[in-house]
Amino acid sequence: MNCLFIAPSSSQNQAKRLTLGLFLLSTVLIFPLVEGERAQTPPSVQVDAITISGTVRNSAADPVKDASVVLSEHGQPRLLEAITDETGQFSFSIRQEGTYTVTVEKSGFRKCVTDPLPVSAGQQKKLELLLVATTSASFSAATTSGTTIMEFDDKPNFTVAGVTDWSGAGGHGSDTSLRTSEAFARETLALKSSGPVGPPPISSSISTTPEAIETERKLRAALAAAPNSFEAQHQLGELYLRSGRVREAIPLLQAAYQIKSGDTGNSYELAQAYRATGELDEQLGNPLSAVREYERATTLDPSEQNYFAWGSELLLHRAVSPANAVFRKGSIVHPNSSRMLVGLGAALYAAGSYDDAARELCRASTLNPEDFTPYLFLGKMEVTVPTSFPCAEERLSAFLNIQPENALANYYFAISLARRARESKNSADSHQAQALLEKSVAIDPKLGEAYLQLGVLFSAQGDTDRAITAFTNAIAATPSLSEAHYRLSQLYKHNGEKAKADREIQLYKQVEKTEAEKIEQQRREVQQFLIVLQDQPARASPH
Repeated sequence: MNCLFIAPSSSQNQAKRLTLGLFLLSTVLIFPLVEGERAQTPPSVQVDAITISGTVRNSAADPVKDASVVLSEHGQPRLLEAITDETGQFSFSIRQEGTYTVTVEKSGFRKCVTDPLPVSAGQQKKLELLLVATTSASFSAATTSGTTIMEFDDKPNFTVAGVTDWSGAGGHGSDTSLRTSEAFARETLALKSSGPVGPPPISSSISTTPEAIETERKLRAALAAAPNSFEAQHQLGELYLRSGRVREAIPLLQAAYQIKSGDTGNSYELAQAYRATGELDEQLGNPLSAVREYERATTLDPSEQNYFAWGSELLLHRAVSPANAVFRKGSIVHPNSSRMLVGLGAALYAAGSYDDAARELCRASTLNPEDFTPYLFLGKMEVTVPTSFPCAEERLSAFLNIQPENALANYYFAISLARRARESKNSADSHQAQALLEKSVAIDPKLGEAYLQLGVLFSAQGDTDRAITAFTNAIAATPSLSEAHYRLSQLYKHNGEKAKADREIQLYKQVEKTEAEKIEQQRREVQQFLIVLQDQPARASPH
């Protein structure tokens, strides 16, 4: 079928939200408003006039004029034809009960063919028909009255087929880059709770009033009497959802969805339930179930929250290529979401596309300059990647202008300037970087990484004594900085202090071993998704 039956919305804004919420299910949607009961009268019976009318709208919920609307008796050639007026409306009057279909066509839009519509004597059937603009791309933009609606009209080209233990194939580049990408994944996941869309409106308490208990008893009895009834499944599931019994609601809402997938009310409530429980599944050690719930929730309700939760879950479990695809599509559907671009940047970094990652993080920082997350991710990239990024210095400078007393703002801009100084041999940049690093440790004396970079600068200048002091301070602030131990050992060796050099190199090896064991344990605690790409076998590689 080309159209789905879903319940009407109460306002145009809600219609837009529900329209977008089901683009992953179908390219064309129908909102039928049916008045009266459906009868099973044989189609040859002549009856009182039957009216089938409706309105054709585009994806911005605006009326579509001059669309061709054809009424056909089900399985038979066209019976009547109409053209929509200025308000997108059409109407047919017939006198024969039966089952009919409505087909809508207009140049520039996909053809819409409804499901069979049974009608009975005297019935007035009203339809809201939604046309989707044709496009050859995965996403299309329908612009009407100055509003652009992005449409997600394809399905993911991957399937999460299972999970496996960490295989060591988790990313690109050096181990430092891999560790950074894993840190990005964890930090991206932490952003789930900071999104603009809050949790679904589900009550946190269970009603135990006599009325509520009696209502539940009646609904359970109705379900027992008619286990294949959409209404019985949906009403009991809805009751459990609204009373906070989300786990009990899901199988009922799922069953109702299987019976009547086009019911928007049930679909939206199922999406709410998935959103409410997906994170819990992850905590209970069932990431496969969690990621599939996020995918279903996004299919039913492609909100910013659902897209982000799905993408961050994929990224956490090293499904880098699928995460990239989800974040990219999410950033198109929700172009004002800075955290969606942060997730996309993290996925691109994990794939080794550092320039592209930096570009997306820079974009994210311009959407909401007061959100520090894009700057922090961009700064970490500056530290771990040996190349410079055209936009990074500008955006990190903006971060410092916004937060001049922020230790990390000073530190990350200093890193950018120090890189430029090495490339250009400009002593002024080097001195400014030194000043910013000194300011960052004055603000936060526990920022061992800033002491480390000061030591690197002093070493490059040949100032061994100040370099030794800086590396010593770095170790005191952050004992796990193995690089500080290694560089300190080299300076002691250069000075002829063999005992001190040997001690630092042993400490370096010990810290490296401890850190490697910690990282290995973290990796084994996060199972890796087995991904099946279209026409390809399952694999654990995230690419």
